[in-house]
Amino acid sequence: MEEQHIIRSLAALAQTHRLRVFRLLVVAGQQGLTPGALAEALELPSATLSFHLKEMTHAGLVTQQRVSRNVVYRAAFEHMNALLAYLTENCCQGEACMPASATACAC
Repeated sequence: MEEQHIIRSLAALAQTHRLRVFRLLVVAGQQGLTPGALAEALELPSATLSFHLKEMTHAGLVTQQRVSRNVVYRAAFEHMNALLAYLTENCCQGEACMPASATACAC
């Protein structure tokens, strides 16, 4: 993963509403959530939520898919795992700190 992509992803998460949206999407898993469900859960106006979802999509943290009349947003788990791997690749002087199964999300 390139440093510029890492910086863009971390910058997108460095905002309270975006971090909360991302965490909700991680909990939702592959089922994802609609903007309406996210707005209701976070008590955010739809215009505000739309802005944050656009920023997170641009950073590669979330994906969107049209399902019938709805748009479903999901956390981009592959991107999330790559970001975490980048942040921890030199942890413990390059030695494995914990089993590989504990470091990656299998969502």
